[in-house]
Amino acid sequence: MHELGVVFYVIRDVKAVAEANDVSRVDAVTLQIGEVSGVVHDLLRDCWQWAVKREPIMEEAELRIEEIPAVTFCEDCKREYETVRYAKVCPHCGSERTFLVRGDEFLIKDITVE
Repeated sequence: MHELGVVFYVIRDVKAVAEANDVSRVDAVTLQIGEVSGVVHDLLRDCWQWAVKREPIMEEAELRIEEIPAVTFCEDCKREYETVRYAKVCPHCGSERTFLVRGDEFLIKDITVE
């Protein structure tokens, strides 16, 4: 379960930002997570609930998740399509000359404080 490791890194980064800005309490953290990032949202939430209780500055912090849809681009027909629905083969022209444009991100979008 790599979600726990991910949570530790997020907490570390959020704490660093909070300390650099003299923030004593973090109320919420918003993450943007790509649809094909490999992160399981329910596991991430469970790990979050366990981990933030061990950090006084974040012990009540809510985790908010925004999912970024996965989109693939076809180099042959120059069109985009839904990655999860069609995978690597372009539904418009049948080409396999495609690449992921977005959907594998994992970003800290917002840190909410009092």
